[in-house]
Amino acid sequence: MHTPAQARVDLAAIRHNVALLKERASGAELMGAVKADAYGHGLVPSAEAVLEGGASRLGTAFVSEALALREGGVTAPILAWLITPGEPLDEALRHDIEVSASEVRLLDGIAEAARRTGRTAKVHLEADTGMSRGGAPPAAWPELVARALELRAEEAVEIVGLWSHFACADIPGHPSIAQQLEAFETALKTAEQAGAAGSQVIRHIANSAAIVTLPAAHYDLVRPGIAMYGLSPIPELGDFGLRQAMTLVAQAGLVKRVPEGSGVSYAHLFVTERETTLGLVPLGYADGILRHATGRAEVLAGGRRRLIAGRVCMDQFMIDMGDDPLSAGEEVVLFGPGDGGEPTAQEWADNLGTITHEIVTRIGARVPRVYEHRSSK
Repeated sequence: MHTPAQARVDLAAIRHNVALLKERASGAELMGAVKADAYGHGLVPSAEAVLEGGASRLGTAFVSEALALREGGVTAPILAWLITPGEPLDEALRHDIEVSASEVRLLDGIAEAARRTGRTAKVHLEADTGMSRGGAPPAAWPELVARALELRAEEAVEIVGLWSHFACADIPGHPSIAQQLEAFETALKTAEQAGAAGSQVIRHIANSAAIVTLPAAHYDLVRPGIAMYGLSPIPELGDFGLRQAMTLVAQAGLVKRVPEGSGVSYAHLFVTERETTLGLVPLGYADGILRHATGRAEVLAGGRRRLIAGRVCMDQFMIDMGDDPLSAGEEVVLFGPGDGGEPTAQEWADNLGTITHEIVTRIGARVPRVYEHRSSK
């Protein structure tokens, strides 16, 4: 099927990035986060590249994502960590998917699924060490550990991991980092004293930012996400040798000359200052191009950077070419690794006041992912 745009994903870059992160992991095992369709890069092909790069485990938010990996032929251990009421726990256990628990109620539900299926549930217990999001808070942690041990005794669950998540690891020196590490140590000590820790239980808290800046947080396993796709977890400190995997391109549609004073797109936020050539780019906010990219984000067209001219629409936006030539069907690059002078996803994020995670995960399903194996750093 013909499509006017593509998100080209360099699987060699993903492999490179994972190998680089593994080198920084102080010997810890690596769990690649492939939630949200592998951060917009395509779930199964990206997951395979992550494993080829040196990861031994994968992580998803939801069980449905983990099941999709199994359906795609992935056999590596997978942890699904965002378990909400109604999650298909029976299917998760039948497909050997590990699950996370932050409260006794959920742990009991997991145990019920284990009894129904006749399979021991592999569970990671999550401690809230200061993010106030997922995880059992300190007051509830001992009860969660105790209940897990009771269920382990009846072989309903196996305690596979003890984990938490940083709130501010991407802000070096933030006081919460040390506080969370201390809280995690306390949670681990509580679990150890109760008999829920040991050499077979995996301890993990480090995300991408912690991998590159906090060796003390590596423990037994690290969980890179955004960095695997070549986007810096701490942009102000550089790219850490990572290589951006996604390049977003589109074919120019209509190209036309318009006179001075022409209002362009909805609300006429852009008005031409002279006779000029306008080019139509067939991507819009339905494809994940943020509406407030209007007049802020640049693309590469005709060998030069061009600012988006006028309001981003649902399916298209315009660029002002001036007197430079552009032909219908000619490639326009929204962002990529920057090798050809095109903007990077980091530049888009900076110009739009957001983070690269949002830039790449918003690219919609009608933009096909096309997989390549280009040379990487």
